[in-house]
Amino acid sequence: MAKQSQVWLTEYPAGKENYTASGRVKKDFYEKKLEKVQEELVKLQYWVQSQGLRVLIIFEGRGSAGKGGVIKRITERTSPRIVRTVALPKPTERELTQWYFQRYVPHLPAGGEVVLFDRSWYNRSNVEWVMGFCSKEQHQEFLRSCPEFERMLVRSGIILLKYWFSISYEEQERRFRARNQEPIKRWKLSDMDLEEHRLYTRYSMAKDTTFQYTDIKQAPWYVVPSDDKRRARLNCMSHILSQIPYEDVLPDPIEIPKAEKMPYIRPPLTEQTIVPQLY
Repeated sequence: MAKQSQVWLTEYPAGKENYTASGRVKKDFYEKKLEKVQEELVKLQYWVQSQGLRVLIIFEGRGSAGKGGVIKRITERTSPRIVRTVALPKPTERELTQWYFQRYVPHLPAGGEVVLFDRSWYNRSNVEWVMGFCSKEQHQEFLRSCPEFERMLVRSGIILLKYWFSISYEEQERRFRARNQEPIKRWKLSDMDLEEHRLYTRYSMAKDTTFQYTDIKQAPWYVVPSDDKRRARLNCMSHILSQIPYEDVLPDPIEIPKAEKMPYIRPPLTEQTIVPQLY
């Protein structure tokens, strides 16, 4: 079984007192830092909107690696009108006949938008390739075309960031077992997830091949060690902030208007159907 060492096991950049004995970030430290990073992300969104920037951020990685978790924390405090998430379903019969990148193009950011791709066109060189959902020729064509496609996006002015969340075999198994034990989380365990875990080494090979062709100067891959979810979230969100120069253009507090006075008598509440007050 091919394994990768996780950097977080031995490094304590924020001071050893902020980590548990196993090397994971402590909850109180995480929550304090998360609040600050989310505040900066709000400032960033205002800057993107004011400058008409187009930002595309791709999140890739194995199942349970933490992509959804970091996306949730990014969007938790930001406006869905500025920062939106794209997670495309299985392609339709019509989409299967299109140029491969065609179904992704309509979701690219317009001016003043940040788009977060929860998985992207890299499905072709990872899931589709390993699971046999695409042919060898389609896979090879993707590896040739993808770098050129991304160079065109960057030349057009789109700020493109690509993050790969790297999780060890042991940690993925632990998270899968934890999900399996909780009925409210069991829906997260799909047949594809289980098959991906069984084919862990093949997915490693697919990832390495993907990086060989698509880790380009104009759009490099950034790897996020994600065995520690809290570390992964803070590191990824902080890195995003470091990659997009921005200024604080938060709007000043506004004056809340008082209700306009006019003669009107509202109907009694007894004429309305009220939700039962169980709590």
